[in-house]
Order: sequence, then structure tokens, then C-alpha cells
Amino acid sequence: MSLEKLLKQVLDKEYKVGIIGLGYVGLPLMWTFHEKQMPVLGFDIDQKKVDCINEGVPYIKHLGKDKMQLLANSDICDATSDFNRLPEADALLMCVPTPLDGHREPDMRFVEQTTEVISRHLRKDQLVILESTTWPGTTEELIINILEKNSGLKAGEDFYVAYSPEREDPGNENFNTAKIPKVVGGHGEDALKLACALYDTAIVKTVPVSNTKTAEAVKLTENIFRSVNIALVNELKVVFSEMGIDVHEVLDAAETKPFGFMKFTPGPGLGGHCIPIDPFYLTWKAREYEQNTRFIELAGEVNTAMPKYVVQRTIEALNSHKKSVNGSRILLIGLAYKPNVDDDRESPTYKLMDYYTELGAQIDYFDPYVPVIKESREHAHWAGKESIEWSGNSIRAYDAVVISTDHSDIDYQQLSEWAGLIIDTRNAMKHVKDKNGHVWKA
Repeated sequence: MSLEKLLKQVLDKEYKVGIIGLGYVGLPLMWTFHEKQMPVLGFDIDQKKVDCINEGVPYIKHLGKDKMQLLANSDICDATSDFNRLPEADALLMCVPTPLDGHREPDMRFVEQTTEVISRHLRKDQLVILESTTWPGTTEELIINILEKNSGLKAGEDFYVAYSPEREDPGNENFNTAKIPKVVGGHGEDALKLACALYDTAIVKTVPVSNTKTAEAVKLTENIFRSVNIALVNELKVVFSEMGIDVHEVLDAAETKPFGFMKFTPGPGLGGHCIPIDPFYLTWKAREYEQNTRFIELAGEVNTAMPKYVVQRTIEALNSHKKSVNGSRILLIGLAYKPNVDDDRESPTYKLMDYYTELGAQIDYFDPYVPVIKESREHAHWAGKESIEWSGNSIRAYDAVVISTDHSDIDYQQLSEWAGLIIDTRNAMKHVKDKNGHVWKA
């Protein structure tokens, strides 16, 4: 089929979008295309997710029951774990994890396995787009090679390939998937035109770049920028603390400058699927070109050290109350990696829980968004642990309370009245009165 006919199918909304991976990236993308009346077919190996979509049951907080019910009742939306249905879709968007392995190097098995499956079902005229964050060159060097080798088809002639990085920010009410501009790089001009046309049906703006490698570099640059600047304010936090200066007061005052300053906020470490992981994809790839990424690696060292800094501050705080960590009961407030979401991927709270446990403390947590810890590869030993109830009797029983995530619907004034010792890693207690000297910043 000619490119013109494919573009007309997109324009007429007769072009079916297949989304592989229905997690924090894939599910919002499914909703966004569906909302714009594009037919969507979702794929996932997790049958529970597939069933939730088809039955209208929410499993990601910011896509609540109303939206899930609309997906379930739609005649242009379906979800399946049957990958034999891949040929039904005109475009296949890969939204699968790209974690790090045990040596902090890219773990591409999910991308590779998904591409292998696609290659066995690939048909002419399909568009394959990778959305997962990865090292520059992945699409050209890995994805296309697998697709061509196993299908016998030729990219750019028989099928189209593009890269468009996800830019999800779970819980951000101002910027959902539809409102965030989409960077797109294609394997050739035709692939770029087709991919941009597809995203133009659902996204506020597409930003075409010269090739897939550039688009891959854009995503890494965005997250490296955040990682480096967060590392900077984390380092300032430690230095200013020794000087008796409140880093949050400094940053609030600096933010009043109308130019030349962008505020970043320190914390107990990095969380989420992007910022703690993505910079190391470039670090790994740079070695192939005999290049060093000193800023990136230094930022990683600073941010990785933050949980241990919080632990050290906890030790000092407990010592001031003539207590040791060993044998103390410690409550972590917030398991999600950021406020007001249920996403606990790479949350620094898990590292804090592990460190406190290694020192002999008894650990619990409270998080209204994460009532129970789910099974995961990284934190299997915590699976099944439940959030405590929010009550004075419960919280008074702890020797220390550590605020790791500052959810906005937690009553911090109440916490101050109930807890005898608080270690605040997020400046959550700044507006609380009558602290009685029992709040420590970390």
C-alpha cells in the first residue's frame, strides 16, 4: 500500500494502533488514542492487566474507574495477551521496561523479546515504533536488525520504523499524555511522516527530528538534565546543613530570581523508572566511543548516596533521644517515589527500608496510595507488606518517623502531634506549627 493511502487511513481514523505493554506508559497512551476515536488494540503478557482493561477495573490511580469503564465498553478498544493478533494492528508501539542489570548496564531483554515476537508476525506496511527509553542507536542497530532478520522484510521498503520517547509524568494534572509534545525520529522520511501523522491524531504537537538516534538522545538528555541538577541540590543540602543553613530556604529565595535559575528540590534519593536509570544508558554507550561521562557518573554517585545520608541523620536524631537504630521501630511515610501517585518503581523508600533493617530496626510504612507492596523483581522480600493505619495510637508506637514522600493529603500537623521524632527528607513539615524541636531535616 502506498504511503499516501496509509496517511489517509490515519486521517480517516481507520488505522488501528497496537500498544505493547500496558503499564504506566502504555495504558495512558491507549486512553489517549481511544479518546481521539482511534481504534486501539492493547497487548500485555500480564493477563491481570488485560482483564482489568476489558472489565473496566482501574489499576493505575490517575486512570480511574470512569476512564477504565469507557475503555471496557468501547467498540474500538480491546486488550489481549494473544500476540498472534499483532497483524491486526497497523502500528505497533512498544512500551516495555528498559531497566538496568546487576552491573548497572542496560538490560534490553524486554525490548529484544518483544521485537522478536513482532518479527514473527510482522506484515507489510506496518509501522513499528519504540517508545522505551534507551541508548542512542538502539532502533537502527538492534530493532531493525531483529525485525528484518526474522521477517524477511526490509525496513523502509516493506515496513516502517520510528522512535518516539515516552514523556509520562504520572500524577501531573497539568500535563497528561495528550498535552505533552511528542518527539519523533524516523528510519527515513516516509517513516517519519507516517509516525508524525499517527501522533498528530492524539497529541498536542509532534516534534520531528532528523533520525531515530537523535530522538533517543533527546529523551536521555531530558532525564540527565534532571539527574545532574537534583544531584547538585542534594550536595548543597549536605554542605549547607553542616553550615547551619536550610537548603530549602535558600532554594525558595533563589527561585524569586526571574531569570537564570531553575529550582530543583533535594530528597532522599531518586525514584521512578526514568531518572535513576536512563543516564546510565548513555554512560554505557559512550564507552563504545571511548568517551567519559564524568558529570553523569558524579551525579549518579551523589544521588545514590542520599539514602545513606538519611540513615546517618536518623542515627544522629535517635542518639539525641538516647536511642539506637538497633531495636528501634521506624515508620516510613510514603512508599511511592513521588507525591500523590501509586507508582513505587525505584522508590528510595525501599533502600531506606533495607538499610534500616540491616542496622536492626523494625520497619513499617504508611502510604494511602500503596496499601500493599506488590510482587516485583527488585523488592520481592517486601512483597505483601501492608501500610499501617493512620492513627495516633499507631504512630505514637514508633521511635522515629521518616518522611520519604510528601503526599499532599497527609495531615502533617497531626503527624507532628503524634510522633515523638520526625526525620523530614522533603521539607514537608515547613508549615507545621509547634514542632517542639523534634523535627530533623535530612
